[in-house]
Amino acid sequence: MITLRPANERGTANFGWLDSKHSFSFGSYYDPQHMGFSALRVINDDTVAPGAGFATHGHRDMEIISYVLQGSIAHKDSEGNVEILPAGEFQLMSAGSGISHSEYNASKIDPLTFLQIWIQPNTLGNAPGYQQKNFGQALGLTTIATPTGENGTLQIKQNATLSQLILAPHTELTYTISAGRKVYVHQVAGGLQIESEILAGGDGAKISDRQTITLKNTQDDQSISLIFDLP
Repeated sequence: MITLRPANERGTANFGWLDSKHSFSFGSYYDPQHMGFSALRVINDDTVAPGAGFATHGHRDMEIISYVLQGSIAHKDSEGNVEILPAGEFQLMSAGSGISHSEYNASKIDPLTFLQIWIQPNTLGNAPGYQQKNFGQALGLTTIATPTGENGTLQIKQNATLSQLILAPHTELTYTISAGRKVYVHQVAGGLQIESEILAGGDGAKISDRQTITLKNTQDDQSISLIFDLP
């Protein structure tokens, strides 16, 4: 079964300095039909004004992934990590037993756009952790996060895998889904056809009870997607 989550039906929040679109219930946006999907709890598409950002605040027992689309994040946390996260880079912060952090637009001139992703961990009270890496823009499927951290991937505390899919125009890929697993696709840029369903930027798709899916880019521009393989 493939169920679309259209971009124009997401929850919204606009505070002037922050324009955010929520694929799942978050903050003041609540929809009992969209509380997450398997262990995937949050996908927020955030645009932050120059020089603005999220002041120091706390988290616990959540795997928090940031993926920068435009601009740079200035990150600081209670574990002593002070980092700049540029466009194209992935950050995985394991909140564990508790961590506080701030995230600001590193530019005073240009806006920052990034995806904020929360995945619920399968064990609680872990030591907090921080990872950051650029995985490049290679065509095809690039694994970003795994439970083991194998092959240089980010290590996530959940039986989940995050991959980046980049398809050149008029190409396709067949994705195999193991028995009992679920898949969520978030379309970052360009268009993507999943079987007979069409996704544009910001759209999502919940996929269950499938053994394979065919992912096609039928357009003249490159397609970029995030694929979550979930328990």
